[in-house]
Amino acid sequence: MPSAKRPDRSGPPPRPARSTGAAGSAGPFTSLDFQLVLLRRMADHNPDLVDDARRKLGVSAADMREANRRWQAMLHAPRGRAAASRYRSVLGTPESVTERRIGDLTCEAWQWPLPLWPDLRFEVLVAQKGAVWNEWLVRAPGAPAPELRTSADLRPWCCTVDEVARAFAPARPLEGTAPTRWGLSFTAADAEGVRRECAAEFTWGLLQRVSVTGQPR
Repeated sequence: MPSAKRPDRSGPPPRPARSTGAAGSAGPFTSLDFQLVLLRRMADHNPDLVDDARRKLGVSAADMREANRRWQAMLHAPRGRAAASRYRSVLGTPESVTERRIGDLTCEAWQWPLPLWPDLRFEVLVAQKGAVWNEWLVRAPGAPAPELRTSADLRPWCCTVDEVARAFAPARPLEGTAPTRWGLSFTAADAEGVRRECAAEFTWGLLQRVSVTGQPR
């Protein structure tokens, strides 16, 4: 009887499993996965920027979809963590915790760095008993803000909600199309100096696109 053929072991060794959760649902949900969640929502407006960012992180489009699926499952789990606890479990201890007063109410601003946006921080406003009031990207303390003088300066991903609101005051909030989206309406000069009504759209607090909505003023 012929002996069994031995397997060929001359080929390359199998790739080791990644230690991050982005490789599959079995791993922990990490800061990398959370960055993919942010990108997944931004892909609706700027797919090319998202593809470039995803390649920098070394993950596939399937990894991004899987991270978003797992995040949504955590959000809607019957016995899921409170929002504030969920962010701590995914992002770790905040880089900074600052008391902040909004009107007559006091909350804490928790901020974390994200490698994909080194000049920004992910900020969560946490009220009593862990309730989350807001969650978005803001400029990192000490990082230079962009100069926003005309609508031509408003490039995707260059600035945040509060930066546009200050640069083109008085800006009016617009209703977003999803919980993680915001809008602002304002008047800004174009590249020729003509003032026009504009509308800006943001995802997770980061500018995605600007459209001219009105006639010259």
